[in-house]
Amino acid sequence: MAVKTIWPINHSCGHHTDRDLSDRPADRRAGFAEWLATQECTTCWRASKEVNEQDKAAWLKTKRAEEQAASDAWSQQYRMPLLEGTERAIPWGARCRHQALSAAYTALVVEGDTSEAEWEGIEESARTITRAGWWIDQRSSEPDDLPELLQDATAADRPNVNPYF
Repeated sequence: MAVKTIWPINHSCGHHTDRDLSDRPADRRAGFAEWLATQECTTCWRASKEVNEQDKAAWLKTKRAEEQAASDAWSQQYRMPLLEGTERAIPWGARCRHQALSAAYTALVVEGDTSEAEWEGIEESARTITRAGWWIDQRSSEPDDLPELLQDATAADRPNVNPYF
């Protein structure tokens, strides 16, 4: 007698399906059928996934709007110039600049030994970089590295041009 290939599954969502498990080895069908019974059916799983993706997209949109509002307020407070770049790069670059400078201030001034006067020099260098792409490129850099990165970027003999942003 052959091990059955069609298994009745009562899913956790309450739906019933008959599942063809012939693609699995015979000795693994029963265990897989038990596991399937603990899962939602395919239709319910897809519906739940779509809702989760919509919720995630809405959450991300709200989070980005909050970050952008904080970044814009910060930029005005510290007289940061508007950035140049594509429509998409400008707000992203502004958020990256805000995060990079805030993290650097904490690391260098609050937790480090950089004075407020020295920080103002760093901040002044940051104001000269108006290309959004540069700030996006620095988003993963260490806060302690920002003064050196700014120094390299503002060197007189280097053009501050990137064709991608």
